[in-house]
Formats: sequence, C-alpha cells, structure tokens
Amino acid sequence: MGGESGSELSGLLLRIADALDRMAPPPAPPVDLHAAPAFRWDASGLTAVPRIDAPETALLCGIDRQRDAVLSNMRRHAAGAAAHDVLLWGARGTGKSALVRAAVRDAAAHGDIALVQAGMDSLDSLPRLLAMLNDAGRRFVLFIDDLGFAPGEERNVRQLRSLLEGGVAPRPTNVRIAVTANRRAIVARHAGEQDDPINPRDAVDDALALADRFGLVLGFHAVSQDDYLAIVAAYADAHALHYEAADALAWAQRRGARSGRVARQFVTELAGQAGRNLG
Repeated sequence: MGGESGSELSGLLLRIADALDRMAPPPAPPVDLHAAPAFRWDASGLTAVPRIDAPETALLCGIDRQRDAVLSNMRRHAAGAAAHDVLLWGARGTGKSALVRAAVRDAAAHGDIALVQAGMDSLDSLPRLLAMLNDAGRRFVLFIDDLGFAPGEERNVRQLRSLLEGGVAPRPTNVRIAVTANRRAIVARHAGEQDDPINPRDAVDDALALADRFGLVLGFHAVSQDDYLAIVAAYADAHALHYEAADALAWAQRRGARSGRVARQFVTELAGQAGRNLG
C-alpha cells in the first residue's frame, strides 16, 4: 500500500514538473553579434539595436579638438590598430554621449565595429559580457553613459578599475571602453576628505586614479556664445531652417545654458513650428 502511494506521488510530481516545463518560456536564442550596429546590455541580456541614433560628425561644432581625437581613436580601433579607452567628462549637454555614438557609427566605414551600451546597474555582469564579446570576431566599444559613483560605492569603483586593467584574466583586445561623466574624477568628493587625519590625500588620489586608467581623457565645457550660434547654424542649415540669432540666444537664456543640446532643442522647435520632421 505504501509502495503504491509512493509511486502515485512520484508520478504526480513528474506530471507537475512536465507541466511547469511546458509553461516556462523557451530560452532566448543567442544574439547574433554581427547582426546590428549596436546592442544594449541589461539584466535580460543583449538586445540588438538596428541603428545608432547620433548626429553627423560634421554637426558636432564647438568641440572640434575632442571630436577629432575621438574619431581618430575609434577609427584605429575599428581597423584593428591599438586604441585607447576613453573618458569624456564635463558639463551636461555638451555633446559627450552624442560624440561617442557618432564616432562609432563613423568608424564602421573603417572596420567591423559595434557599440554596446550598458548601464551603471550592469557593472557586476560586465565580465560575462566581455567574455561573450571576446569570441565574436568583431570589434566593440563598451559604452557606459553618465557614470558617477557616490561615496561608499568603492566596490563598484574597483569593478570598473578591474575592467580597465584586465584583472587576472586579460581584457579582450577587441573591446575598448568609453565612459561619459560629469567630473573627471568620476567619484564624488567632499571637502571632509581633505581633512582626513590618517591620510588626507588617499581618497582624492583613489578617485583620480580611476580616471588615470583611461588612455584618452577629454574635458567638455560650456560653450561660448559664438560656438553656440555656430552649432545652431550647423543644425539649421542641415535642415534648411530659417532663424534669427536673437531668437536662438533668447532660447538659450530661457533654458539657462548654452550647449549643443540646447542648440539642438532650439532647432527642433524651429522644425516643429515649420511643420517639419527632423527624422
């Protein structure tokens, strides 16, 4: 009797397990790392992005030195030559993220290269991502946008430092890292760090040491009035939109800033008023 009961229970458990297997979604097929110009990496894995949304490099005005340096570095990487990891730091809206995206898209004419964007919350899983990219037979730029660490996030700082240096396992040679941040040191600093009675420079030096791991470090700053108007002119001319300089300056004054982002927003407003789509 007991044996029959045990057999029935085993059969029931098998039927339940079989039903659960049928209910579970099938595993996602592996992503073809040659199928798209860009990818997004998050908790669900890799997702292909069919196009890189970025302005034409000629429209990135007012940041000529930074633009040329990043374009050259990305082209070298795409062509299989030595290239640097890149840190772009500075004021918001000055074109840091747009430049990374535009440079990778431009570099595709010089070799097989793709952009992979990952968020701050993905740092733990980036070693797994790098292992996947290592076997892809293609070059990649791992892009972390708007990076910043609050005090107490030393573990994440060490993770990024390990990625840049390679750690015990060497970093794939087909992957370079591009990061944008609001400050060069990346890690937030406080005046109290200077008053540390043990070693007043340790915290500051540790923050700067992370930035030193990047071979190409470029600063972006608020643009002058002339540069702002040049950016507006470049975007407006590209779309055959008429405007008055006074209106462009008034727009920036209302926004409280002069930057590439504000210039693009002004041109978007012009296009909307004209019933046009910028595409």
